[in-house]
Amino acid sequence: MSVVHVRVEIAAPPKVVFATVMDPYRLADWVTIHRSISNVSADPCAPGARMDQVLHIHGVWFKVHWQLTSVRAPFAAAWEGRGPAHSRARIHYALDGGEEGPTMFDYTNEFNAPGGMLGRVASRRVVGAASEREAHNSLARLKKLLEARHRVPNEQRQSQ
Repeated sequence: MSVVHVRVEIAAPPKVVFATVMDPYRLADWVTIHRSISNVSADPCAPGARMDQVLHIHGVWFKVHWQLTSVRAPFAAAWEGRGPAHSRARIHYALDGGEEGPTMFDYTNEFNAPGGMLGRVASRRVVGAASEREAHNSLARLKKLLEARHRVPNEQRQSQ
């Protein structure tokens, strides 16, 4: 199993960060390997919600069938995914922060490659480094997106 964990502080309230990361139609705004989604549940934030996502990494396109396994808005969510050749993934979002922010956002991705021991070794060598790099890049995009949207004007900061 490959595990990627990335943490970032975002100058925005947890409810804003949570709403953004849980909106399947916003994935293209921040997830660097995201290409498209389909078959999104009517309520994508309800436990059991599903969606299909097409991702692209290392020149390879693949589809993952996701199901939301737990949610505690606006502080936590967990997704389980099934990919090609019986691969599996789990994604966990954990958010912490005051009502007005900032938010500490922890992203964890656990990936089980197909192919037994050989698949796990190949996954760590090929996908592992790229996955961590893309997770860092994605969270940097999320931070930039949300902080640009929630920037406090300079005169308000000085009066606080």
